[in-house]
Amino acid sequence: MLATGFPAPPRLTSFDRARDAWPLDPAVVHLNHGSFGAVPTAVVAEQDALRRQADLSPVEWFPRIAERVRAARERTAPFVGARPEDSVFVPNASAAATVVYNALRLEWDDEILVTDQGYGAITMGAQRLARRFGATVRVVELPLLADDDEIVQRFADALTPRTKLIVVDQITSPTARLLPTRRIADLAAESGVRTLVDGAHAPGLIADAAAVAGGDWWFGNLHKWPCAPRGSALLVTETHDRQELWPLIDSWAAHEPFPSRFDTQGTIDATTYLATPAAIDFIETEFGWTQTRAAMAAMADAGAGLIADALRPFGDEDPLTPLPSPVPSMRLVRLPLGLGASREEADALRMELLDETAVETAFTSFRGIGYFRLSAHLYTEASDIEAFIERCIPQILQRAGIRPAASVVIP
Repeated sequence: MLATGFPAPPRLTSFDRARDAWPLDPAVVHLNHGSFGAVPTAVVAEQDALRRQADLSPVEWFPRIAERVRAARERTAPFVGARPEDSVFVPNASAAATVVYNALRLEWDDEILVTDQGYGAITMGAQRLARRFGATVRVVELPLLADDDEIVQRFADALTPRTKLIVVDQITSPTARLLPTRRIADLAAESGVRTLVDGAHAPGLIADAAAVAGGDWWFGNLHKWPCAPRGSALLVTETHDRQELWPLIDSWAAHEPFPSRFDTQGTIDATTYLATPAAIDFIETEFGWTQTRAAMAAMADAGAGLIADALRPFGDEDPLTPLPSPVPSMRLVRLPLGLGASREEADALRMELLDETAVETAFTSFRGIGYFRLSAHLYTEASDIEAFIERCIPQILQRAGIRPAASVVIP
């Protein structure tokens, strides 16, 4: 039975039921697209065919890989509003950040600004960069419900003459909200400070994500919302010193300028890059990207509302967490007090519930409060939300020491 208020499953051009376009295990409930994505069957087949081609004739394949990657780059860059000559493929967002960090030179006591809503691996990379030169990493604290003006002001207050770099998320991973990166980057530029924009979640969720982000460098994962094979991301920059950027692997294209030197990486499996245009085209052809963003937003709103309604009788705090700048596909639902108080606890809860309930979830933590981060894509249906309520909420309440007087019901 369709949950009250939940939108009907999207019908694609080639599929009456969107879920049929993805090879997801029907025995598992998939509510965490945001972490690792999900690749449509047609894109899996495209990548398999490319791998087969490489295996059939490796001596033909690898010497010509650069021209193949270049062609894929030329088709992919416009999707994020970038020019191909300003863009390079990298395996993931963290790799892109590492490429930039490796090129930077700091002085003793220089300063890097990050935020308390930043992605941990990117922040750790900034800390490693600082240690190399005796610099300092300072955290700009951003309240969860701060509006854009307050966020920009907090960066303005944090800037000092020692600040050389800002690292800021376009869409935050732990809190699933949009940050005003262009305003932050423009503010920084006035003081001669450079900005690295982490757009890991942005491709597909924000039209022309790289173009609207601002900053000196931008990167985004293509294996999340665009549904490309895992290990596909773009790094985009128009900076004057981009010739200082080098791939993580030295290869035979090392004498080539940026971006060409990134097109050859030895014997890596570049089919993740080559199949990326097929993923972008699949969503556009089957449903359309504008409609996909709208559908994901409707599903995320409805799903979060139902889950919050099911949790509301068992706590004093309203579990629904509406953010000032939400993104189309993700919503936060507050967990009962004491659950997911740290990233480690939130990650452990994710795996425990997967093993016990066969529901794939994402739990995050911010300032000692745990949240369920709902991620919706075209394949998300009302039955997935119902399964979370029926299977996961009793487990969540039990772990929080709450014994409901009655069974948890779907609103």
